[in-house]
Amino acid sequence: MMRLHDHLVEERDGAVGVLRIDREEALGALSRSLVERLGEYLDQLHRDPEVRVLVLTGTGRGFVAGADIGEYDRVAPDAFDDYQRLSRRTFSALERLPQFTIAAVNGYALGGGMELALCCDLILASERAKFGLPEVKLGLIPGGGGTQRLARAAGTRFAKEATVTGRFYRPEELRRRGVVSDVCPPDELMPTVMELAQTIAANAPLAVRAAKRIVDLGADVPLEVGLGLEQQALSELYRSRDGAEGIAAFIEKREPKFIGQ
Repeated sequence: MMRLHDHLVEERDGAVGVLRIDREEALGALSRSLVERLGEYLDQLHRDPEVRVLVLTGTGRGFVAGADIGEYDRVAPDAFDDYQRLSRRTFSALERLPQFTIAAVNGYALGGGMELALCCDLILASERAKFGLPEVKLGLIPGGGGTQRLARAAGTRFAKEATVTGRFYRPEELRRRGVVSDVCPPDELMPTVMELAQTIAANAPLAVRAAKRIVDLGADVPLEVGLGLEQQALSELYRSRDGAEGIAAFIEKREPKFIGQ
């Protein structure tokens, strides 16, 4: 275990990295210093070939219960805008990671916490988790991508409902809407997430990264363009060492040894 910040802890289990936001007394609320360190960590991870899957989780009753609103009080507008730009860069860095990412939502995921989870490739949640975008109750709207990423994940009508009511949602409701992939009893969340993460990490890393990239790119382009991107990526993977190894291992009825080349 490595403490990267007063409230940011990293653990590694083989090719799986686990990043835990450890600010239990504030339900994981994001201070400016925590967002800065998170951004630095993500920049470093982007260049780290050893980690194939990142799991993001919280501590106690909170995943991330939004921004640290105390830091908003009587702050100059320019300073507020600067913090929002910092948050946007950090959240986008998480979304753009080449590694596959899983949010293990253990508790409250509100405001920036829900937005942080939406930046991950998959969301698994404890039965005790609660999600919401309650910024409207402060006279604000989401600033970490909530209006945009939730609309892309679950449709514009639900995104409008969530952002104008500010209500909290149980994970099972979000599972039905396709936002959450699985809901687990609290004590089974991390074992379930880690089993999934290890399964993904055991697959060919170039193929996993390509699949993530092509799905993301394809969501914003016409179908024919997306199909072309898919075909190009498949052709490149077929020519890779891992592609040859995977086919050979299948024919020889043995486990493949992928090296990411």
